[in-house]
Amino acid sequence: MSWQRAFLNRLLRLTEKPYLARVSDPEAIRARFARRARLFFRPPRRVPVTAVPGGLWVGGEAGPGPVILYFHGGAYVFGAPETHQGLAARLAQLTAMPVMMPRYRLAPEHPFPAAIEDARAAYEALLARGIDGGRIVLGGDSAGGGVALSLLGDLLARGVAPPAGCFAFSPLTDFTFAGQSIAGNATRDVMLPASRAQDMGRMYLQGADPRDPLASPLFADFAGAGPVWLTVGKTEIMLDDSRRMAVHLRDQGVATTEIIAGNLPHVWPLFWRWLPEGDQTLGALAGWIRTAVAPSAGS
Repeated sequence: MSWQRAFLNRLLRLTEKPYLARVSDPEAIRARFARRARLFFRPPRRVPVTAVPGGLWVGGEAGPGPVILYFHGGAYVFGAPETHQGLAARLAQLTAMPVMMPRYRLAPEHPFPAAIEDARAAYEALLARGIDGGRIVLGGDSAGGGVALSLLGDLLARGVAPPAGCFAFSPLTDFTFAGQSIAGNATRDVMLPASRAQDMGRMYLQGADPRDPLASPLFADFAGAGPVWLTVGKTEIMLDDSRRMAVHLRDQGVATTEIIAGNLPHVWPLFWRWLPEGDQTLGALAGWIRTAVAPSAGS
């Protein structure tokens, strides 16, 4: 592990975790995260970022494909395509594929199922452009990883042409919060306060069933899905969301790559510019994406 990891973990424990434990105003956290993203999560130079109605194209707009459809994280409450454009731009560099980042509606103003409705619309818009589902890779981080996995289950359930594959960084997959790591890693997680998990759930679900597969993909049917790639840190409170998701996928015959990394913060690839492990993870993912798309790329 790098010295940068130790420094970043300590910084997040001293600054971000206490802040997230006490903040209650969605607008305040949105503004703060946007400011920090402009400072720390800038895209690489020479990677084009184009604003379009409904989101951002990163790395150029798609032709016939392949393309990555990426959903940003932020607990369904904050974050935007702009806050994650640096991660998407690095992924576009490494894969030589454009990335579409939809702007989905946020809670509490727009509770469940607004986010998944917007995700579905974004996928259908790519199909309408003439991009075959087998040339699309879904992806996301944290809540956005949950959106990507929920969308995958939704597409399969509705008989829509499924994507070539799906990946998720530290995804939220279970709004019942039944994973043992929620409590077991409460003190070890350097960034996320376990005490706020139920608050986030109430803000997003607003009375909806936490076991609804569109909210919690852990309860979705994935039979017939393409390969799925998951990664999470072993000290995260969301560890069991990925572990149980991997078991669920494999039980349904889905080829699943599960990477449980060392003592790394939540969604560490977001810090790729500063954290060697972040860029290494994106490099490994890029290789997986090229392999996932390759079988259908020539069809």
